[in-house]
Amino acid sequence: MINRLSFVKKLFAQNHALLGIRTMKCDSINSETVDLAYSSYESTSGDSNSTRPPLVILHGLLGSKNNWNSISKAIHRTTGRTVISVDARNHGDSGHSPHHTYEHMAHDVMKLLKKLEINRVSVMGHSMGGRTAMVMALLCPDLISTLIVVDISPVKSSTQLHSMMKIFDGMSRVSITSGIPMSKARKVADEQLKGVSQDVNLRNFLITNLIQTNNGSYTWRVNLKALKQNFQSEISAFPANLQGLQYSGPTLFVGGGLSDFIDKDDLPLIQEIFPLAQLIFVEDAGHWVHSHKPEKFLQIVTKFLIEK
Repeated sequence: MINRLSFVKKLFAQNHALLGIRTMKCDSINSETVDLAYSSYESTSGDSNSTRPPLVILHGLLGSKNNWNSISKAIHRTTGRTVISVDARNHGDSGHSPHHTYEHMAHDVMKLLKKLEINRVSVMGHSMGGRTAMVMALLCPDLISTLIVVDISPVKSSTQLHSMMKIFDGMSRVSITSGIPMSKARKVADEQLKGVSQDVNLRNFLITNLIQTNNGSYTWRVNLKALKQNFQSEISAFPANLQGLQYSGPTLFVGGGLSDFIDKDDLPLIQEIFPLAQLIFVEDAGHWVHSHKPEKFLQIVTKFLIEK
């Protein structure tokens, strides 16, 4: 695995000029991009499947590229493709910005690909990352070989999203004494987050964002202020200003059978935007499909990547 921090690309001058336009130029300038951190999973023996486009993986809200380590390794091992797992802006080790829209995030990734001299990729995104992947495909369809969207819909939003403001506020209130060991800090954060959620798995997920600074104090590596300010207006719904755009390449939606983020009744409307879209549900999996049922998830995704 090779970890590198990269400069990022920016591709469109005016986002709001997109309405009704079906083909886009992918070489114009957007000064609002940030540097993205990523991990690359590739063969060191020269036997990787270089004839197939790399797979770019985009995590969900409050996640990071690290959440996808085992999945990335398994996909690379099974398909031979290079896998590039990316930290979104305001997350992980990537740059922070007061702006957090799907267009901005799509431009960030496209800038990264240009820096890496990659002109065609498969892209897979979960939740927020899934919407970013969809926006990339709509803005620059020639860049995207295949599209995989994990448990998110472009035509509806989950009722679970109503709890996000409570989560942001709860994380902002966490207070930890400086200088204590990380193991103790995590326990302190967990205790304080119980007022936000009784779901230990959710609390553990949030605590993956806890970091210790050089002076021994503790903070969150995500930009909570920007995420909270942009959540209701930008993150919680698919961009309405992309109406009229289409991506006609191979597209797979993978939903959790126990999740309400995407429903089988969404498919007809999804296919108006992604005509070749197919929708597969993983039984007994919630929103974090890849974590709840990793073997089944990998079976579905790798089959699609090998066939397409």
